[in-house]
Amino acid sequence: MTDPRNDLQVDLALLVAAAREAAGIATAFRAPEVWDKPDGGGPVCEADLAVDAMLRARLGAARPAYGWLSEETADAPERLAAERIFIVDPIDGTRAYLEGSQDWAHSLAVAERGRIVAACVLLPQRDLLYTATLGGGAMLNDAPIRASAETDPERATLLGPRLAMSPEHWTGGDVPPVRRAFRSALAWRLCLLAEAKFDAMLTIRPTWEWDIAAGSLILSEAGGTATDRRGARLSFNKPQPQSDGVLAGGALHGVLLPLLEAGPAPPPA
Repeated sequence: MTDPRNDLQVDLALLVAAAREAAGIATAFRAPEVWDKPDGGGPVCEADLAVDAMLRARLGAARPAYGWLSEETADAPERLAAERIFIVDPIDGTRAYLEGSQDWAHSLAVAERGRIVAACVLLPQRDLLYTATLGGGAMLNDAPIRASAETDPERATLLGPRLAMSPEHWTGGDVPPVRRAFRSALAWRLCLLAEAKFDAMLTIRPTWEWDIAAGSLILSEAGGTATDRRGARLSFNKPQPQSDGVLAGGALHGVLLPLLEAGPAPPPA
């Protein structure tokens, strides 16, 4: 009988090789054409689409039975019937990429029946490769990583936008005394929690699956926790591929969750 852990390692190797090829494409562009997505969806550029096309061709050829969900591909209902599916953000942090920052990533994951089972996040400009398989632990550049054990908000740093620290999102308006920081790529934020560089992360608005799929497994395999902002387990390959925000962290997750005000989500930015 085939060991399922070996199966996941083979899928992970495929993801890593595809991410490295994506890095070669993205870093080769010098002044990509840029346009805005409809309905305030943010910028998209030639590099996003070139990476997406390569990933879909390479991964699809290697695993034709797997479904496909990507930020830069029109969604199709066929993915819902697939037992396994690729969930991909070709360039997570397009704004940072266009600004010449190093803070963008390729985020690739495999989901099986709603849960992530293999994942990689590659930051080419920082030479950072985060990987994980379900039950196999989390790695940064092939070294094991572990999430923060910090439980005191006064000593903690939370990654998130200013909106996350608005009093209306906390019970009684009492914002916990954490320091706030920000990074552009959601996938990288989750990975930074996995290596204990920060203690927690919060998004209030609905969050797309491709932004959090890979990073959520990397964090959980590092001993952390990622849920929606109400504490529900994250599930993937849903008909509407979004979560109700995200609360993630090491030990601090369980401290912050009871303090959050579970009101209606604000409209998209």
